[in-house]
Amino acid sequence: MTNVHNDHGTFKSYIVGFILSIVLTIVPYYLVVQHALKTETTFILVVLLAIAQLFVQLYFFLHLSTKQSQRWNLMTFLFTCLVLFILVAGSLWIMWNMNYNMMEHLG
Repeated sequence: MTNVHNDHGTFKSYIVGFILSIVLTIVPYYLVVQHALKTETTFILVVLLAIAQLFVQLYFFLHLSTKQSQRWNLMTFLFTCLVLFILVAGSLWIMWNMNYNMMEHLG
């Protein structure tokens, strides 16, 4: 029987991740609801906090890291991101190209 090494988090890491997730959810909500800053500044902060929230979720709950035991999970996640990027970018490129070609014939 082989020794299976689980890289699951501890109770403390789950609590830290949970608290960070709550904070990273409440702060943007407060900024938007209270109109605390200019619209552009609020937008930038909300996007940055959303990216931080993504990394908190990936690290604390999905346990993605650069550890040797997590390499395949990380590579799978990165490949999935690449496929999603190709799908979205390709779709936008096709729609823009179709719109450009359709508008060319109207004049």
